[in-house]
Amino acid sequence: MSEKRDYYEILGVSRSATREEIKKAYRRMAMKYHPDRNPGDKEAEEKFKEAAEAYEVLSDDEKRRIYDQYGYDGLRGNTGFSGFSDLDDIFSTFSDIFGEAFFGGGYGGRSRGTRSSARRNRGRDLQITIKLTLEDMVNGIKGKKIKVKKKVKCPECGGSGGERETCPTCHGTGQVYRTMQSFFGTIHQATTCPTCHGTGYVIKKPCPVCHGTGLVDGEEIITVDIPPGVTEEMQMTLRGKGNAGPQGGINGDLIINFKEVRHESLHREGINLLYDLDISIPEAVLGTTKEIPTVEGTVKIKIAPGTESGKILRLRGKGIPAYGQDRRGDLLIKVRVFIPKNITKKEADIMRRLQDSESFKPKTKSFFDKLKDNLGL
Repeated sequence: MSEKRDYYEILGVSRSATREEIKKAYRRMAMKYHPDRNPGDKEAEEKFKEAAEAYEVLSDDEKRRIYDQYGYDGLRGNTGFSGFSDLDDIFSTFSDIFGEAFFGGGYGGRSRGTRSSARRNRGRDLQITIKLTLEDMVNGIKGKKIKVKKKVKCPECGGSGGERETCPTCHGTGQVYRTMQSFFGTIHQATTCPTCHGTGYVIKKPCPVCHGTGLVDGEEIITVDIPPGVTEEMQMTLRGKGNAGPQGGINGDLIINFKEVRHESLHREGINLLYDLDISIPEAVLGTTKEIPTVEGTVKIKIAPGTESGKILRLRGKGIPAYGQDRRGDLLIKVRVFIPKNITKKEADIMRRLQDSESFKPKTKSFFDKLKDNLGL
């Protein structure tokens, strides 16, 4: 669809809806627009996909938090979420939630066995870690290439696993049926075929290369854009970039974790950066100029005369960008006055003379005055 509708609006729930309320709302929408109930209705199919996308986001606490804060663009950059590629993708994702009875039946001329095969033969997800420097977090990385080792389709059999034939037990449906008599009358129950495990076929002659799995070890070069503001608390999911599915199943996902490379002098706290600045007693008393490292290079700042240890100086906009927002954190500089432990006799004599001076006697400050000094106000 050309424009993304609000996910809460799609499911008809409030922004404070519980997970159970969201699940019930999605089930109603999915039942209403299920392709089996609306054969050939493209509009119903689009609404079915739209509801599935809304449910996947709102049923996941982390995705929901990002969506509430940053909207769809935040999801796309932070989690790599881009919706579903087709109906099989939806059925595969939610089969464990609703069961095969809900997603049973064919659609668009495709058999239940075909869909069951793709769902049950989904490839395993992969997880990798990318190291990020503070510079990467500030600027982002465009077109980063990643070499991923994973299971790929066997080139010999094209991923099929070998020569197939229709399962003789379920006749290609992937399910077997049994009839039971109960107090309520006759009940027909469908269960997964024990012979083909729901695929609808059996391997008559296994491929000599992959031995019937349809998979071999391989690798892929994947290009990914990492937007500014990404931190190691976030993940990015690339749908369909994980391991290939056995015997022609759908691919798993690639989950990218981030690891921050520690900067030699700057420390991250949320979107702010922290720096400890050590100065001498004379510098604290008389004032001085110091060079401070930032992500973009060094800057010079003035230390006012009479600066106390513990004072916080703030360089606005020199921190990390807030992900998905047009703002940036600050660089907070904590001043630490160095007190020497070992001094010469001459230095000790100077300090004794100074301690009797009124200028060097401590002045009691109120709590609010101290707070203003520490915050640089």
